[in-house]
Amino acid sequence: MIRALNGKTPQIDPTAYISEAAYVVGDVVMGPHSSVWPGAVIRADHGRITIGSHTNIQDNSVVHSDAGASLGNYVTLGHGVVCHAARVGDHTLLGNGCVVNDGAVIANHCIVASGAVVLAGKQVAEGSLTAGLPAEIKGRLLKRHHLLIEHISSSYVKLAQLYKAEGLE
Repeated sequence: MIRALNGKTPQIDPTAYISEAAYVVGDVVMGPHSSVWPGAVIRADHGRITIGSHTNIQDNSVVHSDAGASLGNYVTLGHGVVCHAARVGDHTLLGNGCVVNDGAVIANHCIVASGAVVLAGKQVAEGSLTAGLPAEIKGRLLKRHHLLIEHISSSYVKLAQLYKAEGLE
């Protein structure tokens, strides 16, 4: 469901996919080949939320911000992510069930592990593997991590195309 709020209507690229069971409201700008899956909520009622290209927001994830937010290109928000980040950089994976709190900045080429909690205002450096409660940098991304991020992104682009072709929007 796509809804306007306070005179702001989501701007969705025609190649993007939004499930009929997702809720996108307010000042949202969504780039090419991105996707939003069932149960996901993108609520831009306090500032613009910009979503780059080839980004997927999986089932039951929430994207909200108290001052606007930006999700880069080739970003994956796994199932059940709560994302209040100010910025999530390109080629980044937020694992299933993780929480990224207000004002956090996740740089390019990062992984936040499933179940991790990134504290408000935290800065996560480029190329970091972050995990824990609270999340801490555990290491640097390896080639296999970069390949995983690329694989998930391309898989969801293809899956979104299938859903669009079947009329499941």
